[in-house]
Amino acid sequence: MKLDPEVRGSLQRRLRRARGQVEGILRMVEDERDCAELLTQLSAVSRALDRAAIEVLSAGLQQCAVAGESAAPDRVRLERLFLSLR
Repeated sequence: MKLDPEVRGSLQRRLRRARGQVEGILRMVEDERDCAELLTQLSAVSRALDRAAIEVLSAGLQQCAVAGESAAPDRVRLERLFLSLR
């Protein structure tokens, strides 16, 4: 799937942010930080990755939905619909 440059940039930012979160979690483990703090950060990175996945899914759906059509569906609306399924 070829991503729109704007979507690709957004996805790259999300994934870099998640990578930074994971690196922070590794430091927390090395520093023997509190279990509750670790779980909070793990939950945050999990949500960040979920959002990246939703972004890819919505971009893919948008590409499939517009094949042969002149009007493109609203990508933000599609992302919100995916989020509502959780």
